[in-house]
Amino acid sequence: MPFRLLQALAVLSTALALVPAGAHLFELPNKAGLPRDPYFAVQALYRGWALFGFVWIGAMAANLGLAAAFWRRRRRGPARLALAAGLLVALSLAVFFAWTYPANLATENWTRAPPDWEALRSQWEWSHAANAGLVFLALCSVVLSVLEEGGRGSDGAS
Repeated sequence: MPFRLLQALAVLSTALALVPAGAHLFELPNKAGLPRDPYFAVQALYRGWALFGFVWIGAMAANLGLAAAFWRRRRRGPARLALAAGLLVALSLAVFFAWTYPANLATENWTRAPPDWEALRSQWEWSHAANAGLVFLALCSVVLSVLEEGGRGSDGAS
């Protein structure tokens, strides 16, 4: 894959991964205090969003691939930034599987209200907020890696 294409793919896939995370972060203040029935009605809007998992995996792979490409070019600074971006996306996936996914399971994807649904809501909402921060930092890291690379051509020459 051409180097510039890999850079673009890493930036764009990371930006795309920020879309659902950012949406969850910005809806949090309006949803956090909703009573059970309205909260569960709003949660139904997220059906099908599991497909964004492919975007997050793609962003992680693109960033790690970019880090490897920078490393081969002996561009250690940009390599570290791209590696940080890949690891931050991986960490966001770990947060998802540690806190968000268990809440989805316990509520059968927010179609059933167990007795502890409010604690699960808090766990779900705050894990998404944490992911928004992690993916934002990943986006900043990959953009900085590309900017640090500057005007170098595809062969690594200035």
